[in-house]
Amino acid sequence: MSGKTGKARDNATDSATLESARRVIDIEMAELAEARDRLGAGFERAVELVAGCTGKVIVAGMGKSGQIARKLAATLSSTGTPAMFLHAAEAGHGDQGIFMRNDICIALSYSGTTDAVVDMLENLKRLSIPMVAITGGLDSPLAEAADALLDASVTNEACPLGLAPTASTTVALALGDALAVAVLERKGFGEDDFALLHPGGALGRRLLRVSDLMHGPDELPSVGMKVSMHGVVEAITTGGLGTVAVVDDDGRLVGVVTDGDIRRAVLANENPAELCSADVMTVGPRTVSGRSLAAEALAMMEQHAITSLFITDEHDSRPVGVVHLHDLLRSRVA
Repeated sequence: MSGKTGKARDNATDSATLESARRVIDIEMAELAEARDRLGAGFERAVELVAGCTGKVIVAGMGKSGQIARKLAATLSSTGTPAMFLHAAEAGHGDQGIFMRNDICIALSYSGTTDAVVDMLENLKRLSIPMVAITGGLDSPLAEAADALLDASVTNEACPLGLAPTASTTVALALGDALAVAVLERKGFGEDDFALLHPGGALGRRLLRVSDLMHGPDELPSVGMKVSMHGVVEAITTGGLGTVAVVDDDGRLVGVVTDGDIRRAVLANENPAELCSADVMTVGPRTVSGRSLAAEALAMMEQHAITSLFITDEHDSRPVGVVHLHDLLRSRVA
């Protein structure tokens, strides 16, 4: 009897817990929708300022707003806009020296009256540094000093006491993300730029291009169509990739010879030494563009059970590089 009662109590507790969680998410979703609908000229002006910055973007705040500011600075930096976080409390103790005249500031404070943040304003004006404010205090000193204002006000915090920053920090976070994405789109920041800034991460590796990994023209093993078997084997051996490109008189790719082609030719012919490259090559080999993602090249290799792909010029079919399966595996594309 007591066991059943205990189980019923556990279910009741779980139900109350889940209901509380859903209430928090519902409140934050509603506040985000309100923030979205308020977007207007202030947001567009903020994008102009950040995208047009020729120095660095300094994102300042403290407390929970400081945590959001730190994340915004990291997001901007990772998407092509040099940015750094400034703890507002440290700004009044010498760290304001970080500001230069071609910088801009993004300041976060929900009330807009945080002393450490407000104390920065005079120095920003003195240096003629534009300032974007993300605040819920629309009549605050921070809002009044802003060159662009993002309204982060909320009607309700998700905290049942209405005290802990919850919905307000979620709105500030979303506004910062919206600003960062709009800026990267304005600046034309693309996949290649992202990969360059994330060389060590899984996202960056996923965006590597074949041209980033290929052996270029100076390392490209190739022979003409009438080269002897001895010459073909020598070219494959020197190239060290287990394959060689066969090109016509105009330098266009017409075939490839691999170690496997050599073995098959030896087994199928009584006098293999009398053969030439055109006799043993695979005609019409599969190729890939240097602009292709490395992951796409790997998928092609796996699909067709090949270990090398030649990269050809898109206009005249001349080989300009070659990528080997080992090159892709070393880059950890797979």
